[in-house]
Amino acid sequence: MQLIDKRLNPAGKSLPNRQRFLRRARSIVRKAVRDASVERGIRELDGGGIVVVPASGIEEPHFHRGQAGRAQHVLPGNKEFLEGDRLPRSTGGASAGGSLAGQGEGEDQFSIVLSASEFLDFFLEDLELPRLERRKLAAMKADGVRRAGYSSTGSPANLAVLRTMRNALARRTALNRPRSSEIIELEAALDAAQARGDEQACAAMRLQLEGLRTRTRAIPYIDPIDIRFRRFEVNPRPVAQAVMFCLMDVSGSMTEHMKDIAKRFFMLLYVFLNRRYEQVEVVFIRHTDEAKEVDEETFFHSRETGGTRVSTALAEMARIAAERYPLDSWNIYAAQASDGDNERGDNMQAISLLRDEILPICQYFAYIEVAEPDHEASMSPLWKIYENLGDDQPAMRRVSTRQEIFPVFRDLFRADAEASS
Repeated sequence: MQLIDKRLNPAGKSLPNRQRFLRRARSIVRKAVRDASVERGIRELDGGGIVVVPASGIEEPHFHRGQAGRAQHVLPGNKEFLEGDRLPRSTGGASAGGSLAGQGEGEDQFSIVLSASEFLDFFLEDLELPRLERRKLAAMKADGVRRAGYSSTGSPANLAVLRTMRNALARRTALNRPRSSEIIELEAALDAAQARGDEQACAAMRLQLEGLRTRTRAIPYIDPIDIRFRRFEVNPRPVAQAVMFCLMDVSGSMTEHMKDIAKRFFMLLYVFLNRRYEQVEVVFIRHTDEAKEVDEETFFHSRETGGTRVSTALAEMARIAAERYPLDSWNIYAAQASDGDNERGDNMQAISLLRDEILPICQYFAYIEVAEPDHEASMSPLWKIYENLGDDQPAMRRVSTRQEIFPVFRDLFRADAEASS
């Protein structure tokens, strides 16, 4: 027995159903997103798109007819065959799961279209910058409002009832406006005098009552000058400030493959930072035997040749940090990509800069060493001097293929990185 809901879908029903599905199949969709991201370019990471998940993981409970006793029957799910029919042999072609007949068992697949926001949510779900310290809340973004007293003009929606009534009460008291209870008491006394037949007292009370009513009409209960409205003004919302320094070796020893891996790592890092924080600045520093700060386009695409002196990039970073990012108001992070080469005479200066000037101001420093896929793993000069820092050494990883970028990135910036270190 199959139950089919043929009721018309009300407006807005699809969105809650979609969100409910993503919550129920979250682990499966997350794995599909991770698999899809390996084959996707970094520029396409925030583009959303179609991901494929196995249908077996998203099955829903269903009703079927129960039968007592023993019976031979054809299970539901087909419209062509009855009990005793012979099934024709497949002549080839792709199965539902993508495998060919006779080449293993296929698996049904289910495609779902994710928006750019949903795709990044799943990919960056358990990532976080380690040891984020909110050293100082600085007012940088004017996107909030705050109460700023009262005004005599404004929108009816902002009417301050209590303040208006307080002003009206103060004005009525100052002008000695008759109270309603006084008029009621005087009217009761007039009725009593009329009942007694005391015309002289009645005339005096009528004159007094007319004076109170005239004064009441002259002094309104609420006057326009009493009305007050709540006033609001734009208020910069405090946010934590962070700056990320991206350092990359672009010397002649860096091949195009190695530069491509470094570029993809930094692009992923850039997407992650801008996705995670509202107020983040990114500084790009390229270096050969000289270093300079460049814009994003130049950092990723401009070509240069020359030797390799890592100390120039570290010195440039220290200069920029000292001039523009004081430690009392900025959280500083840095990531460096290199093939590990460095001039022998520059090693001591580089390690001195890193130990004495860079690491003390950084909340986190990551070093990515890129290499060719067929290159034998060995300790490079830069890796050796960084490793000699001991407990103060930066987080270091090696990457040689495009497929390793995402696992290394996740390993460096995992939410529980501090707990496991």
